Amino acid sequence: MLYRRIRGCARQIAARFPAPEFYTVFPLEHAFSQRFFEFDPVVQAMRRVAVQELNDDFGHGLPHADKVSLDAGTLLIIECRHAGCRLDRIRSWLRLAHCAGLLHDIRRKEPDHAVAGFEYARNLLGPSGLFTPSDVDAVCGAILNHEAFKKVSPIRGLKGCVISKCLYDADKFRWGCDNFTDTVWNMVSYLRMPFRDFFARYPAGLAKIAKIKETFRTDAGKSYGPGVIDTGLSIGRILYEILKQDFRQWIDP
Repeated sequence: MLYRRIRGCARQIAARFPAPEFYTVFPLEHAFSQRFFEFDPVVQAMRRVAVQELNDDFGHGLPHADKVSLDAGTLLIIECRHAGCRLDRIRSWLRLAHCAGLLHDIRRKEPDHAVAGFEYARNLLGPSGLFTPSDVDAVCGAILNHEAFKKVSPIRGLKGCVISKCLYDADKFRWGCDNFTDTVWNMVSYLRMPFRDFFARYPAGLAKIAKIKETFRTDAGKSYGPGVIDTGLSIGRILYEILKQDFRQWIDP
């Protein structure tokens, strides 16, 4: 109940902020990604897998996967257009970016979830008959490399590199506003973390989020990702002051 109240406060704060610039600068690319996501039969087949496998109680369920998929697709379109790619290539790689987004947290509750997700995706996609071997490598490589502050495994080929960068950046966009409106509250509730412990860790959490600004990998991510993160940090700092003032009774011993 307490975390539900705090999430309500966080959402009220977030409502005061405009949408990050990324979404206002690239509305057509985002709309294209969304239409493709909704109507491509291969993407929807992977989404049915995600519906069955993902749990929403840890902050990385289906809503998270959908958002990451759409933003990974948007970034993919932007990167491909800047590189002068033909439409057929954009569509083909967009499908893979969406599939990577849907499956990237498919094993989120396991200790090394990126490796576990990589193995799950390879076993799923390889025998499906829907993907070429290089497509499977691209999707699985992106899943393997989507965690922050970890060594990046080598990826062969332009396709795999682009999809990996797009998935990473789309996932890290969620460290902005989404972190404070949804993700963190689902996680602490699932973990049953005492509020006093959560509050004590809060400043270090903000500092870690700030470091994400230096890790974006696509050109668009490097340009607009820091703004996404700064919005989240602004929300988080305002919320921290509210916690100190209005939730003091749960902080003091």
